[in-house]
Amino acid sequence: MKLLALWLGGALCLLHAQAPLERAYELLRTRQYDESIAAFRQSLTAEPGRVAVHKDLAYTYLKVGDTVAARDEFATAMHLAPDDLHLALEFAFLANETKQVAAARRIFERVAKTGDPESRATASQAFENIDRPLREGIERWKQALAASPGNFSAHKDLAGLAEQRDELPLALMHYEAAWKLKPAMRSLLVDMGRVARLMKREEQATTYLIAASRGAEPRAAEEARDLLGSRYPYVYEFQRAIELDPTNAGLRRELGYLYIEMKQGKDAEREFSKLVELLPDDLLAAAQLGLLRLAAKDTAGAMPLLKRALEGPDEELADRIRTALGMPQTLHRKSEVPRKQVSIQAKTLAERSLQAGYLQDALKYLNVAHETDPLDFSVILKLGWTNNILKDDPSAVRWFRLASKSPEPAVAAEANRAYRNLEAGLARIHTSVWMYPIFSTRWHDLFAYGQVKTELRIPGVPVHPYFSTRFVGDARGGIDNPGSIYPQYLSESSIIFALGLATVPRRGLVAWGEAGMAMSYLGRRPSGGFMKPDYRGGLSFSKGFGRLLTSEAGGAFFEMNLDAVFVSRFQNDTIFYSQNRAGWTFAPRDSLGGFQLQLFWNANLTADAKHQYWANFGETGPGLKFRFASMPRSLYFTVSLLRGAYTVTEGNPRGPQFNDLRAGIWYAH
Repeated sequence: MKLLALWLGGALCLLHAQAPLERAYELLRTRQYDESIAAFRQSLTAEPGRVAVHKDLAYTYLKVGDTVAARDEFATAMHLAPDDLHLALEFAFLANETKQVAAARRIFERVAKTGDPESRATASQAFENIDRPLREGIERWKQALAASPGNFSAHKDLAGLAEQRDELPLALMHYEAAWKLKPAMRSLLVDMGRVARLMKREEQATTYLIAASRGAEPRAAEEARDLLGSRYPYVYEFQRAIELDPTNAGLRRELGYLYIEMKQGKDAEREFSKLVELLPDDLLAAAQLGLLRLAAKDTAGAMPLLKRALEGPDEELADRIRTALGMPQTLHRKSEVPRKQVSIQAKTLAERSLQAGYLQDALKYLNVAHETDPLDFSVILKLGWTNNILKDDPSAVRWFRLASKSPEPAVAAEANRAYRNLEAGLARIHTSVWMYPIFSTRWHDLFAYGQVKTELRIPGVPVHPYFSTRFVGDARGGIDNPGSIYPQYLSESSIIFALGLATVPRRGLVAWGEAGMAMSYLGRRPSGGFMKPDYRGGLSFSKGFGRLLTSEAGGAFFEMNLDAVFVSRFQNDTIFYSQNRAGWTFAPRDSLGGFQLQLFWNANLTADAKHQYWANFGETGPGLKFRFASMPRSLYFTVSLLRGAYTVTEGNPRGPQFNDLRAGIWYAH
């Protein structure tokens, strides 16, 4: 009897101490989509190669309306499983919906040629729906350009349609034509660089992107830098970009400073001289050119430029020049107005970037806004959400924790909720507690099981260590007495301390093992000793389908728990246990305080390796669970009426069948 009690305690703990993936599916079943998404992403951090999890996360994103994130998850899954045509179609439809027309068209074309008949038919129709408007649009704009070759919009729109249709040479030609008509629109340089890269013209693409990355359009510059990567351009690459875009002041300025770093003063002077010609009011460029000429002993050429900067409104620049000339600096106070203006502008740009889906841009602008106004908690909260969406949850947790200190109650409350949701999943050290008192009419006794378990979670490591303190006892006591009528598998009257290892759950399966000591709280055991060694291990599998107890809507459900547990203390026995419940969950009744009820039928089977009568039986019968909405989500009451029969009769002092009414309370935190 003790053996099953000990085994039941371990099984219950493993079933309810859910790992991230199990928690994600549980939250998904109860329509807690945001929390489910966070749990899915946490599980993928440990196992990024699981195609099914990426797909389920994508479908969850669709439930909350985030089609861009869903598309990206389908793209990752498609990369992991390139032969999954259904997955490819899911990605293609979302890519088309989120303006990635070229990618969608390519996928539809591939599936139309290689898929099964049904997939080919779907893909062929979708391909034609995309390709026909592109073909017709290209022909229309070609006719418009034949009549008006200088039509900027015609060149730009024709280029965009050609790029979506993978007619890359045509797209590049018309992007270049549009840019020559409006050279200040450097976002076209980004388009040219992107198309040139698709055409494998890497050197040409780099020239376009360097010019765009140093242009005056912030968004175009950020996009170009992202495409360029982290490598800093060579001097000759800057020179080619200037040949392409000679009026680009940002290019000339950066090349000029690069020449200064390389101690090439004459080359630097040439670039800053061109820069002053382009921007006569740029006092910083004038001052730098003046200092270069002064260093080259060209005092006559330097002083007019330096004097202009000294007399300008930029006091900080004027002081730098005075320092270089050995002149005394002036005393002045910096105005806080520019800092406020910078913060407002950065917040505005961040908001626009978020609305447009440019998350990396938004993050950079939000960081600028935070640096200029560190006490703007609305910015801090947005930094948390942006990092969360970008899947940088450690950074998101830090920002949410800081935002939770906001003096604005709404900001603090939202940040605190987000912080708690993320922090629990990311914590390296995780402690869980569960309790399960249960009364049985079969034994006319109240049994109590509970556990406190502290786990150390190491990212990327499939096994984590833990320390466990478990309680297994009953109200009447004396269970260890050989003459007692109470089977050992229901109560041990012990507190069990153990160290163990458990695997990260994979598709609901967990392997575990632990070593510890069991201490009797009744004092010295009749069977000998106050403490006994306790070694155990096993496999646990759990799965649930349909509407579970905390669902917001009613419906059918099925739950299955399978366990195999080895316990050394009871003759080195291994027990196998199958617990199954199928039934109906009723929708919460607001009129009854959010009363939630679940009716089900039990079908349980227990067996062991040594064929002992007390560990081999089956039982079945009706049961129910219920709770109220005001109660913690992990607290519920359960009642079952069971009819059982032993499958091993040898050595059984009791009858072959039994009845049992069991009522219990489950709580976990």
